[in-house]
Amino acid sequence: MEPQARPELRSRSWFGDQNKNGFIARHHLRAAGFGGHNFDGRPVIGICNTWSELTPCNGHLRILGDAVRRGILQAGGLPLEFPVMSLGEPFLRPTSMLYRNLMAIDVEESLRANPLDAVVLLTGCDKTTPAALMGAASADLPAIMLTGGPMLNGTFRGKPVGSGTDIWRMTEDLRAGRITRADFEEFESGLNRSAGHCMTMGTASTMACLAETLGMQLPGASGLPAVDARRGTLAEATGARAVELAREGLRPSRIMTREAFENAIVVNAAIGGSTNAVLHLLAIAGRVGVPLGLDDFDRLATAMPLLVDLMPSGRFLMEEFSNAGGLPALLNDIADHLHRDTVTVTGRTLGENCEGVPVYDRQVLRPMHDPVQPAGSGTAVLRGSLAPGGAVIKQSAASPHFLSHRGPALVFDSLEEYGAVADDLDLPVTEDTVLVVRNTGPRGYPGMPEVGNLPLPRRLLERGVTDMVRISDARMSGTAYGTCVLHVAPEAAVGGPLALVRTGDEIELDTPGRRLVLHVDEAELTRRRAEWQPPAEHTERGWTRLYTDHVLQADRGVDLDFLVGSSGDTPPRIAF
Repeated sequence: MEPQARPELRSRSWFGDQNKNGFIARHHLRAAGFGGHNFDGRPVIGICNTWSELTPCNGHLRILGDAVRRGILQAGGLPLEFPVMSLGEPFLRPTSMLYRNLMAIDVEESLRANPLDAVVLLTGCDKTTPAALMGAASADLPAIMLTGGPMLNGTFRGKPVGSGTDIWRMTEDLRAGRITRADFEEFESGLNRSAGHCMTMGTASTMACLAETLGMQLPGASGLPAVDARRGTLAEATGARAVELAREGLRPSRIMTREAFENAIVVNAAIGGSTNAVLHLLAIAGRVGVPLGLDDFDRLATAMPLLVDLMPSGRFLMEEFSNAGGLPALLNDIADHLHRDTVTVTGRTLGENCEGVPVYDRQVLRPMHDPVQPAGSGTAVLRGSLAPGGAVIKQSAASPHFLSHRGPALVFDSLEEYGAVADDLDLPVTEDTVLVVRNTGPRGYPGMPEVGNLPLPRRLLERGVTDMVRISDARMSGTAYGTCVLHVAPEAAVGGPLALVRTGDEIELDTPGRRLVLHVDEAELTRRRAEWQPPAEHTERGWTRLYTDHVLQADRGVDLDFLVGSSGDTPPRIAF
């Protein structure tokens, strides 16, 4: 990286002012016990913490925050910790995705409005990582991320089990009568054994890996277990590096370039990452003004096989991935498929960060010539008469025999409508049926919940059926599996073709051909379109109203239209 002129510290316009405004800023910190030496021109580093007891996956971030603070102090900075909205996947209703953009606003405005020269972003649970990156990208203040790390492997009767992935399996087994309630409670008690986010390659692990690939966190930070002592050491190093970033003026806009996003797309294919990564990368790219489109995900990932043998697409969990060498080892393995000269928060390039890092377990991290699944098995982008704006399917988690399928639709207008009859043994459904649930998109639910891996009808479960084609305008948990077509755009709630499907219509899924086709003639669709009525508004007030009025469709990352683009870190005006 070329040396840059040392920037003037932004915090000096607060603490270096020798008049009234400087007095106001300094003396309030003195009231909190900060001595005058803290105002000698040292960098002020924010610790943006998403710790919350309402977000169990981030429950240990207060401890990591203390380690970050030590690193900042050791490097000569002044740490100031502050909270932002925390998005807990287990608790937030109707879905944490409804609030991703709100948290991004919180991060952006907190950075811009306060006397900060750089920031450490402490995140973990699914939406906290992309939200923090979106906010930091818009403020474009020097920033470095530290994700909280995955929890230890779950265990059930002597075997490892994975959060999310095995929940879906065990829940279906319970509905089908293959296990008892006591079995399920025993499984539940051993699944989450420590602090940390999901230990499968779900959305949290995926976004941690992609944040590292983008260059926004230190090498190896994505894989170390949350309770590994080395994560505390890494937190200290992160704090110290934040001080250097402030002095160097290295900003997210110089790190998260088009080439960095292309790297992230390739890595997402190699790790079998979550389909949610598509939405989040599109939104983050939009904040830094990087042109990125839905079709880029298909085109750039086609040549990359699935190399990381982790649930839900494989066998192992994040603890084994970390022990096998983690993301740096993977990046070194596939270096010839990456832009190695992208800049990272270390000040070195991505290639320099991972050069020579060995793989310690070839069962977990497979070589290119012996992959878990061949090239072209990652997230595929579908288009056609049912999804003119696009849809996605995670091929590595789908049943191969369903990737090309044509069958009659069974349509439900809401998740609740389907849930009311899912256990009906007389439901007119077969393995060939295409299950369609709509009005679960960005505006329709609202918030685009993780319900796309719809539970199978009990009638099929009791016959031993384990998968069927499911189509929705919703998302799917990164821990989930099945032949699920997701993110259908435009969504039903805005009058997309999904709103016009009726039970009995033939739908064709042609994944190799990247097609999703509704076999209904245009004249009939025109008649149905004339009869269609938009659903009632969800609310007349508050965040949900603002969200539904301005949210973009899935093919554009589900950000708000007025938040796309960077505003920079210019301090707000002051009154004299």
